[in-house]
Amino acid sequence: MALSPSFAGVILAAGASSRMGRDKALLSWQGKTFLLGAIQALRPLTEFVVVVAGENEANLAPIVNAEAAFLVRNPDPTQGQFSSLQSGLDNVLDRGRDAAILTLVDRPAPALATVELLKNTFLQADDNVWAVVPEFGGKHGHPIVIGREMIEAFLRAPVHSSARDVEHANQAHIRYFPVNDPLVVANVDTPEDFEKLRAGTAI
Repeated sequence: MALSPSFAGVILAAGASSRMGRDKALLSWQGKTFLLGAIQALRPLTEFVVVVAGENEANLAPIVNAEAAFLVRNPDPTQGQFSSLQSGLDNVLDRGRDAAILTLVDRPAPALATVELLKNTFLQADDNVWAVVPEFGGKHGHPIVIGREMIEAFLRAPVHSSARDVEHANQAHIRYFPVNDPLVVANVDTPEDFEKLRAGTAI
């Protein structure tokens, strides 16, 4: 890890949302879309935010542009979420940054204080820590904070890998950090999940 890493925000939003039946990035939660909430949670703690889109690029562009974020198109989102992760991290390195705060668009954004805590935990860790992953109720979640070494590990992996596989392969370099924010492990895949979230019974 560099002594003073420069952070980018990365939001993975290229999924087809087939189980939901509509784009999860555009679901409304507490007066804003999931996508807008994610951008606004990352922007104060990063130098810029990259949103990785797929076939939904045109639908996401108005929000991304209004928030002065960058829209990156995954050329083949059918390869899976890991290909979007690699597209986003390639863009981070292309823009000269060496650390990232990475999250998914299929959930409400956690509190800004939670994201700041995770970033500070990463900054205060020793060089052997390549990533900080939030934990709530025994579950691991997002956003995760990753340094250059972890970025390169993700980019070296085959495109059909999963982020979990790469994390497990580098377990010794990951710090799992408990937080008091259930939204880090919220996951909305179906209309039923979304209704549970809105009813306060999802977690």
